[in-house]
Amino acid sequence: MSKNYLDFKRSLDLPFMRDIVIDKIYKHSKKNKDIFFATPDMGAPALDEFRKKLPGQFIHCGISEQQMISFAGGLALMRKKVFCYAMAPFINSRCYEQIKCSISAMDLNVNLIAVGIGIGYADAGPTHYSTEDICIMKVFPNITIYTPSDDFSSSVITDKIIKKNHFTYLRLDRDALPNLYNKMNFNFENGFNFLNKKKNNKVCIITCGYLTHKALQVCRLINHKVDVIDLFRIKPFPKKLISQIKKYKEVITLEEQLATGGFGASIQEKISDEKMNIKLKKFCLDDKYYFENGGREYLHNKYGLSLNKIIKYLR
Repeated sequence: MSKNYLDFKRSLDLPFMRDIVIDKIYKHSKKNKDIFFATPDMGAPALDEFRKKLPGQFIHCGISEQQMISFAGGLALMRKKVFCYAMAPFINSRCYEQIKCSISAMDLNVNLIAVGIGIGYADAGPTHYSTEDICIMKVFPNITIYTPSDDFSSSVITDKIIKKNHFTYLRLDRDALPNLYNKMNFNFENGFNFLNKKKNNKVCIITCGYLTHKALQVCRLINHKVDVIDLFRIKPFPKKLISQIKKYKEVITLEEQLATGGFGASIQEKISDEKMNIKLKKFCLDDKYYFENGGREYLHNKYGLSLNKIIKYLR
């Protein structure tokens, strides 16, 4: 266990999730002139192609995310489909009032893409951490929230968003992650997927995004004695998930969110509402600001999300 699996993956020649999503939107935009892409960012290679080939549909907003959201709302009122892309903390907490008034209140067809969720920008400090974005965004009544865990699910989810006229929030990891899915094992409609399911397991881990890969590593290291569920649609909460977890004696949630506002809190509410006799253990971040940096796994090890701590708990 001295060689960290998640650190090792970064050395592989993998595309960034953001480039997969942007390229998918670009390809659809070439066929549909009513799709617009707005961003304050110039740092993704896929943006260069979009900006160069479709300048009339690409809007660089400068470092003014609130204005970008209001502008996107105006375009949506003109029956345009708008994607707004930015680093995670700058497109949710910085823009809360604009999202509320210019998008959510009118249920407009604006789609927010946040890159670097959780502590994905683990060398940048608290201004770039997004450890409360699920809490911030899930309170909007008409929002759909997705967190893909690999390139395949990112691509499928983006296709679905493009086909629907709805307010969505797409949470993308900063890191390049290997594929977990293919056409045969990804079920979009459910909002979740089992990635390791054994008949007699009494414990499951529910997670999403980057931490899905860590949960699978935990599973391998304890001989597949826990089931792993990838909760890629956080809201609306998947109804079928409740019936699926009823068989377990214990549910573990694993996320880079603060304890009171992440999807673990949503699952806790569902277990309570359904009066299910299930033990719940939340591996998450304490309710405080994190000023340290030093890499994602360093922060995981320091603040309770390490492999060793999870494995020790399960054993």
